[in-house]
Amino acid sequence: MHADSSVKPLVDVLTSLRERVMGAAESVLSTADGLMVAADTDTLQPESVAALAAATLGLGQRMAEQAEAGALRDVVIRCAGGQIVVLAVGDRSLLSIVGDEGMDVAGLKREAPAVVEELVKLLEGDVPT
Repeated sequence: MHADSSVKPLVDVLTSLRERVMGAAESVLSTADGLMVAADTDTLQPESVAALAAATLGLGQRMAEQAEAGALRDVVIRCAGGQIVVLAVGDRSLLSIVGDEGMDVAGLKREAPAVVEELVKLLEGDVPT
């Protein structure tokens, strides 16, 4: 992905996540309503992933409410050829991580709070770029 200077710090966080989590291959940061903000992708269409992530998280939240299971943390989709994890980033953004079948989801969940915090700060302009 080619990033202009305004999204480069966000892409740097996404790239760092890929490098730290075994099996993580690509990621997309998007708004809660499905617009792509930044991406670290090679093969994915980030705009499509952004839109689908918004729908996925929305359905997950409705399911959590219906089941009275508490606040939704993430949605994990396991497929024959890989895994996708969608996380809320603050109240207005989403992070989608796509990985292979062996993606270290436990490692991702350990890394996620710090990554989410860093992304929130960048999105709010609290971190110098």
